[in-house]
Amino acid sequence: MSDASEFLIPQIDAAQIYELDRAHVFHSWSAQAQIKPMVVTKAAGSRVWDGDGKEYLDFTSQLVFTNIGHQHPRVVKAIQDQAADLCVMAPGTAIASRSEAARLVAEIAPDGLNKVFFTNGGADANEHAIRMARLHTGRVKVLSTYRSYHGGTQLAINVTGDPRRWASDWSSTGTVHFWGPFLYRSAFHSTTEAEETQRALEHLEQTIAMEGPSTIAAIILESIPGTAGIMTPPPGYLRGVRELCDKHGIVYIADEVMTGFGRTGRWLGIDNFDVTPDLITFAKGVNSGYVPLGGVIISDPIAATFDNRVYPGGLTYSGHPLACGAAVATINVMRDEGMVENAARLGTDLIGPGLAKLAENHPSVGEVRGLGAFWALELVKDPATREPLAPYGGSSDAMNATVAACKAEGLLPFVNYNRIHVVPPLNIPDEDVQRGLEILDRALALADEAVTA
Repeated sequence: MSDASEFLIPQIDAAQIYELDRAHVFHSWSAQAQIKPMVVTKAAGSRVWDGDGKEYLDFTSQLVFTNIGHQHPRVVKAIQDQAADLCVMAPGTAIASRSEAARLVAEIAPDGLNKVFFTNGGADANEHAIRMARLHTGRVKVLSTYRSYHGGTQLAINVTGDPRRWASDWSSTGTVHFWGPFLYRSAFHSTTEAEETQRALEHLEQTIAMEGPSTIAAIILESIPGTAGIMTPPPGYLRGVRELCDKHGIVYIADEVMTGFGRTGRWLGIDNFDVTPDLITFAKGVNSGYVPLGGVIISDPIAATFDNRVYPGGLTYSGHPLACGAAVATINVMRDEGMVENAARLGTDLIGPGLAKLAENHPSVGEVRGLGAFWALELVKDPATREPLAPYGGSSDAMNATVAACKAEGLLPFVNYNRIHVVPPLNIPDEDVQRGLEILDRALALADEAVTA
């Protein structure tokens, strides 16, 4: 009989890990010959360690999903227990972890959204939400904003509004883009939040009229756009979107893949705006990415569409026992340890004031935006003209130098174009937040050097 240890991942050193990666792993969103992936050998809480044993403070939550930090012992234990009890079961069955995960997810949703369709991640959650909306309405078109991200699969990437869409956009998926509100770089020449709300809603209403209301199945919006820039909608905007959807019989889909499960200091990002969507998509924070999981929370009227009509969709691993077991444990840990409330406190007491101080001291910081543990620094070459420190869809020497300075001092920053996002775990210790902000303060001196006098 074979020794069970021979089936474990071999204990190889950092150099071997890197060599095997470069020989066999094809990385996403990358030119393969131009990347040097960081070797990570350990992670715990808000820290990770590289192959040389260097410790880094994780201000990224990886891709903004380790909301409870790395290796939370209660969730690791729950995954182990679930694996010992039931590793896998087909989605057509009823099992304890899936049923309880669905109950907990529905429990945090607004009233009237009681059913959950599980997926493997955020992109397929958005694909299925759009499919449900199209079948429910009998319409095809889907409206979404520029400066948005909804996933990497074919329909989801076409709904996306940022440059990652361009290579795959063949104008054949029934998607239409419009300008969402973003006062700092207003497409409507607004000077106040009230103007931005009014003009953005007028623009959306005109887009609906020009596209034909009877052709539009859904409007999908990130409750707060994430990788596009953490642009909190101005007061009244999402309520206005809800009213336009009601007026024209359009399904409102809230993409909560990044903002959901405490990231903004509320269970869902939409909770900050007192609006109820028809469908809510989620992933990432539902179990902190410990096992891949996503899903769609479905309103009662849309769920009823499929009471006696087959829903033509499914996934082999929908509601996977290990993923759902991790979700149950994660939601319970977040409640028991007050992580959502802590995220709100981090935003109001530490991160928000700390970033505001950086903005005062560094001319390269054009604007600070965010809620909870979800913030962005907009870096500029010229504070007057607001010229970005890096071009849209690209980077720059100044951005690269700033990021390198962060890493040299042991800080992992989340970077996209001309922005640095501050998105740590929701339970990060206060002293780690302070240390990270101090590193950012020093690194921004390099960005300041590129500012036009």
